[in-house]
Amino acid sequence: MSELVTGDAVVLGLRPAKLPSRALAIAIDLAVVLTVFMLVSIGLAVATVSLDEAARAAVAVGVFLLVLVGGPIAVETLSHGRSLGKLACGLRVVRDDGGPIRFRHALVRGAMGMVELLGTFGVVACVSSSVSERGRRLGDVFAGTLVVRERVPAGRGFAVPPPPPWLVGRFTQLDLSAVPDELWLAVRQYLTRMHQLDAAVGWSIAERLSADLVACTGTPAPQGVPAAAYLAAVVNERQTRDVRRVVASSGGGAQPYTPAGDPRQGLGMRDAPPTGSYAPTGTHSTASAGTQGPFGPGGPAPAHSTSPAGDRGRMDHRDEPAGPAGPADGTGPVAPAGPDGSGASATKGFAPPA
Repeated sequence: MSELVTGDAVVLGLRPAKLPSRALAIAIDLAVVLTVFMLVSIGLAVATVSLDEAARAAVAVGVFLLVLVGGPIAVETLSHGRSLGKLACGLRVVRDDGGPIRFRHALVRGAMGMVELLGTFGVVACVSSSVSERGRRLGDVFAGTLVVRERVPAGRGFAVPPPPPWLVGRFTQLDLSAVPDELWLAVRQYLTRMHQLDAAVGWSIAERLSADLVACTGTPAPQGVPAAAYLAAVVNERQTRDVRRVVASSGGGAQPYTPAGDPRQGLGMRDAPPTGSYAPTGTHSTASAGTQGPFGPGGPAPAHSTSPAGDRGRMDHRDEPAGPAGPADGTGPVAPAGPDGSGASATKGFAPPA
């Protein structure tokens, strides 16, 4: 890990690319560029067969400069430092302060690349990259750039600190569509590194980033809210919106929750049985109908009763003949009166204590 300090005293944790990965990326880029150069040269040789030798030599030089030099410069400029080889190897060219490169950086790198890579067959580039602490070749030194690794282990990342609880959900109506990605990156880098900065420097950076964010959103920051807390709350609001957008785009509604053991599991809402359980005539249960069991409404009844009175009730009724079926509401017939003159429902299997 290489710690780069920007002009605003923000420490950036970047992983510079070393010689093996850079050599592989350059080999891929050269293979692609040479293939394109050969195809274009063959096509132009066929098209310029009627021209004289001087004209064909001029066309060949133009194609060489356009494809082998201008091609990599244009690709790095338009892709912000990610050519095809670097994209395959997970590399990217950035400025010394961690920002994206521009045309002048790509132009210097491309011009020096003709000497380092094409003129000396990569010998100078390999030597300079091996000697440099951050793996930079001469083109990177003159252009003020650095090749870094974009694919880093997830465990090395720093989480953005959460905002104060009294600021959560306060910026739900804030328009964040005009905030550029570069500003989001700068805010995230500041929030993850603000504890490593000097108090005065961190305060000035937070004020500047807050002013830039207010200018992009068009809404002033609340009075009395610290700049760092304001930045953390706005970043938290953006992350919340991103999560909602992903959940909404995934499609499909959530299924209604059904407690474990409920007989309605696996059934649609129209096919679900009523919550009150129905026990046929002659079954014995220690819980009366409609009572909340340990598994919720309609849950399975216990296999046996732990009450002595319930055991005596089952022993009293085990030899009794089943009575006629009760009404449709499941109340069941009433058992004959016991010695103390009390009756019990045969369906519910409940016997009062003697």
